Amino acid sequence: MQIINTLPRYFLLIVLMLAGFVEASAQNVNEKELFNTGWKFHKGDLNDAQNVTYNDAGWRKLTLPHDWSIEEPFSEKWASATAYLPGGIGWYRKTFTLSAVQAGKRLYIYFDGVYMNSDVWINGHHLGKRPNGFTPFEYDITPFVNKSKPNVIAVKADHSEFADSRWYTGSGIYRNVYLKVKNDVHFKLWGVGFSTPVVGKDKAEGKVNVAIANNQNAKASVTVKASLIDAAGKVVGQKSNTVTIAAKDSADTGLDFVVNNPRLWSVNKPELYTLTVSLWQNGKKTDEWKDEVGIRKIEFDADKGFFLNDENLKLKGVCIHDDAGALGVAVPPEVWVRRLRKLKAGGTNSIRMSHNPHADYLYKLCDKMGFLVMDEAFDEWEYGKNKWVEGWNVGKPANFGYHTYFKEWAERDVRDMVQRSRNHPSIIMWSIGNEIDYPNDPYTHPVLDSGRNPQIYGKGYMPEHPPVSRLGELSKKLANAVKSVDKSRPVTAALAGVVMSNTTDYPDNLDLVGYNYQEYRYKDDHAKYPKRFIYGSENGMAISAWNAVDSNQYISAQYLWTGIDYLGEAGKWPWRSNEAGLLDMAGFEKASYYLRKALWTNEPVIYLDSFDGTANERAVKNPRATNRSWNWPAGSKIKIRCYTNCDEAELILNGKSLGKQAVKNDHTLFFDAFDYEPGELLVKGYKNGKEICTDKLLTAGPVAAIKTNIYHDALIAKQTAYQQIEVNITDAKGILVNNADGLLNVKTNKDAVIMGIENGDATSHDSFTAAEHKVRNGSLIIYLKKLNPLTAVGIVLTYPGAAPVTVKL
Repeated sequence: MQIINTLPRYFLLIVLMLAGFVEASAQNVNEKELFNTGWKFHKGDLNDAQNVTYNDAGWRKLTLPHDWSIEEPFSEKWASATAYLPGGIGWYRKTFTLSAVQAGKRLYIYFDGVYMNSDVWINGHHLGKRPNGFTPFEYDITPFVNKSKPNVIAVKADHSEFADSRWYTGSGIYRNVYLKVKNDVHFKLWGVGFSTPVVGKDKAEGKVNVAIANNQNAKASVTVKASLIDAAGKVVGQKSNTVTIAAKDSADTGLDFVVNNPRLWSVNKPELYTLTVSLWQNGKKTDEWKDEVGIRKIEFDADKGFFLNDENLKLKGVCIHDDAGALGVAVPPEVWVRRLRKLKAGGTNSIRMSHNPHADYLYKLCDKMGFLVMDEAFDEWEYGKNKWVEGWNVGKPANFGYHTYFKEWAERDVRDMVQRSRNHPSIIMWSIGNEIDYPNDPYTHPVLDSGRNPQIYGKGYMPEHPPVSRLGELSKKLANAVKSVDKSRPVTAALAGVVMSNTTDYPDNLDLVGYNYQEYRYKDDHAKYPKRFIYGSENGMAISAWNAVDSNQYISAQYLWTGIDYLGEAGKWPWRSNEAGLLDMAGFEKASYYLRKALWTNEPVIYLDSFDGTANERAVKNPRATNRSWNWPAGSKIKIRCYTNCDEAELILNGKSLGKQAVKNDHTLFFDAFDYEPGELLVKGYKNGKEICTDKLLTAGPVAAIKTNIYHDALIAKQTAYQQIEVNITDAKGILVNNADGLLNVKTNKDAVIMGIENGDATSHDSFTAAEHKVRNGSLIIYLKKLNPLTAVGIVLTYPGAAPVTVKL
């Protein structure tokens, strides 16, 4: 992401006055500023809202990013695939006047994502259309702006085909918008690329590629300067080069330098450098690009797995979608910091951006927090997949989607994905598709009449469906499109029907072949295709799925479905979201989180859940099931499940031992049903005979108090506008009342707005922004926006039976 001059404009004006002549403005480097404020919105289609003279006085005022779907009520008439929320058509308008400095520059409007089918106008002039709702884009607005009069930018987003995805996408301008102010000689869009083709402990080679535009009427002699600066402010590598660019033309050039004793980026120590690249013409700086980059070496070996900086590493990954429950897809970075921090603590070191490019800031967070990233382009290619309307695999599906635009846009979209994000050290592979070969959805092959074929739609070979042979031709085109931008990372895809794809060139066109839920194929396919790099691109939570990675050197990765619960891909009404995550939609840890932590970390872990003694074996073994309550009816028989990575665990009820068990390889213990007693159920974990960790369940008394925790993190500015308030309902002793499910009331003042309240309930249809929201398992989270980050805000929380609490922000 370009970060251009951040000096306040009043300082620049003082410089101009002191210099005494206007030409000094040529010294100003370009600006890239957030363009999120001052917008107006109208839900519904209009005929002439792009016109400057259109009267938008009655439109709603808002600040971007904005997702209109999440604001609407849930309804069974919409699609389970997209969370039973509507799509529709929405219009956005913004009126702005250029400053004196801006009026003499080149201007570009940049959108990080608009879902979907966006059309953009400036002063009534149509700038273009972008069907893909996940791909960033920009337009040159210079020829069409008024230098002294107001300008009107209008955006139409058409999401009228609401069941157009297998998961919730949201609707509208749901990511950041930027206004770029440039000189005539400047870097082109995503025009600076950084790579490290040679990396060692003693020396690394840095390579900078730049693309420069010259909008002048004469040729330009341009000097390009690059400097790499470490965290201490020391220049550790630099180079300059001069290139001549013809009038109204562009040119590419490269700069190489050596970094001695580099500080390598890794998952445990994500070391970052600042790379500054500037353009100079006639001794004056015309453009500057500055961002954080990393130096790291990645290798993939078909027999030995993945290596980061020459060290073998298992990728302990999770898949994620864009939404954050109550916030839809207009998610502030602060929310992702909290979520990613929890995933990291649970042992996750890799993220799969499923199944589309994500917000620009999310990659920067992965750079800073030490996550390895699989970036992914598409969930479908030339044909539409099934989008379930009445519930997952229920009834007749819809087939709307991106495939309508694939032929015209796919290669450009995938190139833009790669070019936008290629400087992030966190990204280690580019995925061109997810489950494009899903059996019979839509592709088919006679091989489906035999063998073991998971995830199959229908039964056996369906000759009326398109042949899977098409995937060889299409995958080659997309892989070449990726390589045209970046050859430093491998191309991959997540395959659902490997048995079909093995009959085509599809796997051979990939550098890495991802297998979705097909661990049983690892051994045979590794023997049959010894040069193929195989890994788990999407996997279930079963211990056996991880054992297939842990016990085989040639299998380097597992990507769990999923890291976090998400909207859409839901069952029959009233379910409106998917509960596959390690974290629920409120970002609270589920039982499966602790099992994964026991598997993936060396930190001592022990965790308890309680179940009714009549619960069947499947329910008790399901890691998604979570019950931390120790409030059961008198006379109940209780079963206990324990997750731990200790050698032994001892269960103790009110000081009396109920026995000690040795822990097996599945890190799971079950204690036979016993008589419930209120009080304390304690479990102790032992390693080499020594107690190293404990967990306990406590009987809670009546509701008496509201406990709050305002989330803080070193990566979140102290005066951020967005605040995350975790709320727990407790008894007088501070014990969580796990069965509390009443309404929490949130009273704010004019200085704060409720952005969303989330309890993680997959069946809740309550308004996310209402002042009252139901508590679930005694907890929820409040997302609040302070209208002025510097202004102190107090909110009052009330809950039946508890003393009111004032939270000061």
